[in-house]
Amino acid sequence: MNDTASKIPVEAGAEKKTPAAAPTTFENLRKEIDRVFESFGRGDWRFPFGSRYFDIELPAFRKEAWGIAPAVDISEKDKAFEITVELPGVKADDIDVKVAGGRLTIKGEKKEEKEEREKDYFVSERRYGAFTRSFQLPEGVDAEKIEAENIDGVLKLTLPKTAEVQNNTRKIKVKSKSK
Repeated sequence: MNDTASKIPVEAGAEKKTPAAAPTTFENLRKEIDRVFESFGRGDWRFPFGSRYFDIELPAFRKEAWGIAPAVDISEKDKAFEITVELPGVKADDIDVKVAGGRLTIKGEKKEEKEEREKDYFVSERRYGAFTRSFQLPEGVDAEKIEAENIDGVLKLTLPKTAEVQNNTRKIKVKSKSK
């Protein structure tokens, strides 16, 4: 494995609620639009029973939140789900992964400071950004065995399926008939 890989502990526990600011008009509008689009999603061909594996909680509708919302890919394998999160420049120590109440939450922050001193000038720049992504865990995930690893700025989470779910899959043969 690569020397730049870092293991990240996944903590289980209750999530502390922080007081939220009053919703803005745009946030209310976004929630209403989301509600309308969600009603269209029920019963469509991709999710015929009205549910998806991961209920993805998007960041708040604020310019600064959308600017640092990391890109996420979710895939299903035979024995596990995999979540890949792009976090360039974010160190493993600055990433917090927790499981509580059936939700997987990824939090982190990126800090960058640059200072340049010369005889005729002085430049000091600071950048800071925090992010949070949260996912509803699908049924059949063994929450105690979730693993997280940061490899060159890409966080890879492995969410193993329980043995019961893995053994509960069967292939259905498709028959061919002609008229």
